[in-house]
Amino acid sequence: MLGALILIDMQEGFDDPFWGTRNNPDAEANAARLLTHWRAQSAPVFHIQHLSTTPGSPLNPDGGLVALKSMVSPRDGEPVLTKDVNSAFIGTDLEKTLRKQGIEKVTICGLTTPHCVSTSTRMAANLGFDVTLVHDACAAFTGNADLSWREGPAVTADEIHIAALDQLNGEFAKVVATDQVLA
Repeated sequence: MLGALILIDMQEGFDDPFWGTRNNPDAEANAARLLTHWRAQSAPVFHIQHLSTTPGSPLNPDGGLVALKSMVSPRDGEPVLTKDVNSAFIGTDLEKTLRKQGIEKVTICGLTTPHCVSTSTRMAANLGFDVTLVHDACAAFTGNADLSWREGPAVTADEIHIAALDQLNGEFAKVVATDQVLA
């Protein structure tokens, strides 16, 4: 069974320079490939949309950049669940809907790897779902991290991405590439 595809926060607001340098410019294209595959199989798809409550955030509805990106936009009948925290399971009916549909396996991709993708992946696993995380359909940013707590240089977006994936693989998810999922 293919299970459900969960696309997390693939939104226009992440094109804003506010987030800093980004890795993996092909994340959305890979997510679109996954979405096409799920649709061809008539398998369940869930779109998650972050609506920030932080004034000035590119993902705050007042900023106008909350729309899902066109290459992964939902079709009629595909649910769009909105949230204002990192987890796709908090404040939404995602878990209830998955359970009602008898779905035990989820495949996750989206933005950003160390934040909403990581939190949602961890929570999905903690809730008992079999989780696959598609690393090349996710991306990270250097962001606006407060590094005042430590010495040393800032890390790159790719290092942030890899570190987040390293922590998730094995314990919370099986981390794979898009081509592995589609094979």
